[in-house]
Amino acid sequence: MCGIVGILGREPVAPSLIEALRRLEYRGYDSAGVATLEDGRLTRQRASGKLRNLEEKLAGAPLKGTIGIGHTRWATHGRPNEINAHPHANENVAVVHNGIIENFRELREELTKKGHVFVTQTDSEAVAHLVADFMREGATPQTAVASTLTRLKGAFALVFLFDGQDDLLIGARRGSPLAVGFGDGGAYLGSDALALAPFAREITYLEEDDWVVLTREKATFHNAAGNIVERPKRPLQAGSLMVDKGHFRHYMAKEMHEQPEVVGRTLAHYLDLASGTVRLPFELGFDAKALSRVTISACGTAFYAGLLARYWLERFARLSVDIDIASEFRYRESPLPEKGLMIVVSQSGETADTLAALRYARLQGQHILSIVNVETSTIARESDTVAHTLAGPEIGVASTKAFTCQLAVFACLALALGKARGVLSEKQERALVAELIATPGLMAEVLKDEARVEPVARDVARATSVLYLGRGPSYPLALEGALKLKELSYIHAEGYAAGELKHGPIALIDFAMPVIVLAPHDASLEKTVSNLQEVAARGGHLILVGPQSAKTAAAVELAGFIEMPETAAGPFAALVYALPAQLLAYHVAVFMGKDVDQPRNLAKSVTVE
Repeated sequence: MCGIVGILGREPVAPSLIEALRRLEYRGYDSAGVATLEDGRLTRQRASGKLRNLEEKLAGAPLKGTIGIGHTRWATHGRPNEINAHPHANENVAVVHNGIIENFRELREELTKKGHVFVTQTDSEAVAHLVADFMREGATPQTAVASTLTRLKGAFALVFLFDGQDDLLIGARRGSPLAVGFGDGGAYLGSDALALAPFAREITYLEEDDWVVLTREKATFHNAAGNIVERPKRPLQAGSLMVDKGHFRHYMAKEMHEQPEVVGRTLAHYLDLASGTVRLPFELGFDAKALSRVTISACGTAFYAGLLARYWLERFARLSVDIDIASEFRYRESPLPEKGLMIVVSQSGETADTLAALRYARLQGQHILSIVNVETSTIARESDTVAHTLAGPEIGVASTKAFTCQLAVFACLALALGKARGVLSEKQERALVAELIATPGLMAEVLKDEARVEPVARDVARATSVLYLGRGPSYPLALEGALKLKELSYIHAEGYAAGELKHGPIALIDFAMPVIVLAPHDASLEKTVSNLQEVAARGGHLILVGPQSAKTAAAVELAGFIEMPETAAGPFAALVYALPAQLLAYHVAVFMGKDVDQPRNLAKSVTVE
C-alpha cells in the first residue's frame, strides 16, 4: 500500500505533493520522493525515512515545477534507501509505482541486453526503462505506455511524468487503486480520495486495466483494449479525514478489492522478491530444528486461517500442528511441549479469548508468535515475536483482506520454517516463492470478473440453507465461505470436508439446497469430482467454483459456475479461492438488502468472553 500522487497545477506543486503524501502516511512507508519538470527537464528529490527528511531536502533545494509526481514507498524489491526510493527515472520518463511487477527479471534482462543501465534493485525501474525503450523507437508517450502495459504481469498502479511534456501525466491500474481528481487548481492523480481531498472537487476512479491520459484541461480514459471510454465523476468531500469507501457501495467491497494490493505488500515484507527467497523481517527467536510441534489458537475467521496454515506447516516444514478455537483451548488445560511454539492470530490483536490462550501458553513456557494487523495491540505487546499483516484499516465487520493477509503471512512462515529446518531445498523454495508472488495478479484477475458471481448470488439468496464442500486447503475455505454467508445474509450455511459428505451431510441433498463446491485443479480434484457426481446423482443444486478443467472433468449439470483461473492451482490457491467465497456472500447480502458493513449482533473486535 505505497502512496501515489500526481499533480498538474498552475503554481509550484512540490508543497502540494508533500501535503498529499502526508495524507497517505497511514498506509505505511520507509522512503519518499517527488519528481517535477524544472524548465522542462525531469528533476527528482528523494529521501529514506519519513517525509520530514524529504521536506528538509526540498527546503535546501526547492523544486518550482508546476507538474510533478510523488510517492511514499514500502520496500518490496531492494533495501529502503534513497537509491531505491521512487520516483524512478531515466532521460525520458519518471514513474511512481505501487504493486509488484512479477516478470521484472525477464524485462530487466531483455532491456540490459539492449543497453539500458539499471541503478536500483527495484522492479519499478524496469517499467521506466521499458517505456523509454518504446520511445527510443519512435513511440509517443501515450503509445509507449500502452505498449508497456501489455508487457507487464502482476498487480500495480502507475503514474508517468515525461521529460519535456509539461502538460501530461499518464496513470494506469491493475489490481491497485488509482483515482483522478478535478479541481480549479488543476488535475490530480492519487492512490485514494484521501490524498486528493484538499485539492479536488470531483473524482473519477479508474476501473480494472484502465489507463488515463491527463492534462490540465482534460482526462481521457482508455480500457485494456486501448479504446476511449467514459468513466463517471463523483463529488468529493473536501477536507475529508476519514478512510474513504471510494467509488464502492460498502467498505467491505472496497476492502475485498484492496486484496491484490495488501497481499502483495504483505508478501513483499516477508519475501525477498528480487532473489525469489524467503526473508522474514524478524528473528525467529527459537531453534526451528528443535521444534516438534506447533500450537495455533484463534477465533472465527482467524481460526480458519490457522486451520488452513496447518496444511502448509505440515507439508513444507514437516511440523505437527495442533490447532484449537481459543475459547476451547483455554479451558482444555492442554499439555504443551517444552520450549514449543504457540501461534495466535487476531485481526485486532485484542480478542479476549485469544489473549487468554496466549497467556495460558506463556505460563506453559511457549515462545509466542502473534499474527496481528495492529502492531500496538495487547496481543502484539505480550508476544515474543510479532508478524504484522499489513492489511491496513479494515472497517467492514466481516473480515476479508485481513484474512488473506493472515494467509500470506502463514505461507511465508511455513516456507521460512521449512528452510530453517533443512526440509526445503533452495530449488523448492524458489519455486514456491514464485507461486506466492503470482497470487496478487491472480486475485486481481478474479476481482476483474466479479460480475460472474452476481447471477450465482441471486440464486443462493433464495435458499434457506447452503452447504459448502472442499478438500485439503479448500476445506477451511469451505468453513470460511459458510461463515461469511451466515455473517452477512443470515442464511444458514455449513462447511464440510468433501470426504465427509457420505458420513451424514448427504442426507440433506435436494433440489432446493445449494451445494457450493470449491475445486481448484490440485491433487485432490479427482476426488472432489466424485463428490460433485454424488450430489448430482441425488438431484442436488450444484454450484462449482473452479477452473474450466474442473467443470469438464465433473461432466454434470450445474446450477451455477464461478470460473477461476486455471493457473490458481498450486499449494497457495486458497489465497485466490478466498475471493469468490467473499464475493458470493457479499452479493447475496446486497440482493437481500442486508447491512453488509455492520451485520446484526456482530462486533469488529470481540474484547469480552
